[in-house]
Amino acid sequence: MQDIHWDDYRVAYQVAKLGSLSKAARQLQCNHATVLRHINRLEKALNIKLFLRHQRGYKLTDAGSLLTNEMPDIYKKFNRLEALLGSMEQDISGNLRITTLLEFAPLLNPALLQFRLDYPKLRVQIISTDEVIPLASGTVHVSLRAGDKPHDPDLIAHKLMSIKMAYYATDDYVQQHGLPESVDEYNQYDWVMPSIDKHHISIVKQVIQHLDNDSVVYQSNQMLDVQAAVKAGLGIGLLPEREASMLANLHRLNIEVNGTHQEGSLWFVYHRDLKNNAKVKNLYRYLLEHLQTEPKV
Repeated sequence: MQDIHWDDYRVAYQVAKLGSLSKAARQLQCNHATVLRHINRLEKALNIKLFLRHQRGYKLTDAGSLLTNEMPDIYKKFNRLEALLGSMEQDISGNLRITTLLEFAPLLNPALLQFRLDYPKLRVQIISTDEVIPLASGTVHVSLRAGDKPHDPDLIAHKLMSIKMAYYATDDYVQQHGLPESVDEYNQYDWVMPSIDKHHISIVKQVIQHLDNDSVVYQSNQMLDVQAAVKAGLGIGLLPEREASMLANLHRLNIEVNGTHQEGSLWFVYHRDLKNNAKVKNLYRYLLEHLQTEPKV
C-alpha cells in the first residue's frame, strides 16, 4: 500500500458527507480539481473504489460507507490529541474554542477583548449552540453551561456567575394593559415565552402551566428572541435581571409562584486533561474579572 496523506481522507470524508465534489470544494474552500486529485490519490493508494460517479453526484461504495461511518470517531481522536498536545504548551497562542448558549456569547466579549490585547497571538472561536458538545471529543476547550453544576467525574466545573431571571413588561405595555396581580389573572394578558423545548426550565414551567394557548402571543426557541420581543412591548416575558436593571422602561412582575427558582448559574467547564492548560486557566481568570463574580475557588 502506498503512503496515504491525512488530507486525502479528510477530503474524501467531505465528499462522502455532501455527495458532490463541488459542495465539498466549497466547504473546504478549494477548487473542484483539488478535491478530485485527493479522491483519485486516496483510491489509488488503497486500490479500492470509494465512490461511484453518476450525473447527480457521487454515490458511496461499501468501502465509502465504511469510511463515512468510521471517520467521525477518528476526527474526535485527532481533536482530543490536539487538545492534549496543546495542554503541554504554556504559550498562550493559537486557537481557543469555546461553546456556549447564544444569549451568553455577547457577555464574553469584554473579557475576550482584554485577553487578546494581552495575548495577541490568541485566536478565539465561539460555537453558540443549545446542544451540549462533549468535551471529551476535544472539539472545544471550554464549555460555558447554564443550570446545575455538571457531575461528570472527567469534567472540572467552576461557577462563573449567577443567572437571575424574572418576568418583565415595558412601560407602554403596562400603561395599556396593566400587570396581573395574581396567578388567576395570567390569562388576561399577553405573554412572550420560550418554545416547548425550554418548558422544562423551572421559571418557565411554573408560569407556562397556568397559561392558555391563546395567551402566549409570541414564542421562540431562542431566549434572545424572547428578550427582544419583551423589550419591543409584545407582552410579559423573561429577561435577565442583570440586563433589565440597565433599562429604564421596564416593570417587573412580582408574583411568587411556589416552586419557582429564579436563580441559576453559569459554569465554566473543561475536561480534566486540560487542567494545566494555560489558555484555559487564563480564560477563566479573565472571565471572572470582567463578569465581577465570586472570587476564584
